[in-house]
Amino acid sequence: MRDWSRQPSEISKGNTMAERRVNVGWAEGLHARPASIFVRAATAAGVPMTIAKADGNPVNAASMLAVLGLGAQGGEEIVLSSDAEGADVALDRLAKLVAEGLEELPETV
Repeated sequence: MRDWSRQPSEISKGNTMAERRVNVGWAEGLHARPASIFVRAATAAGVPMTIAKADGNPVNAASMLAVLGLGAQGGEEIVLSSDAEGADVALDRLAKLVAEGLEELPETV
């Protein structure tokens, strides 16, 4: 089992950090149900990643409390990051989920 509490840079040294900047598509922001959908998708992605507000500190994207603690509002820019192998595909999927404000996890996540 992976240790999701560590930042991606602590897990796989030497890889380039992949990053996606996206605006939150849920009108209510990353609160309650949208945060739950996001955290489930981040966990299912299988790569450690972080999420941050554009001007904030990154937190573990697979932690419900950490994601709720961001207080990201609808329309606000967030940054998804990871330096793990396979990060580009995982970040693209999560960025789409966040930008479109999907109410259910798509099969591709």
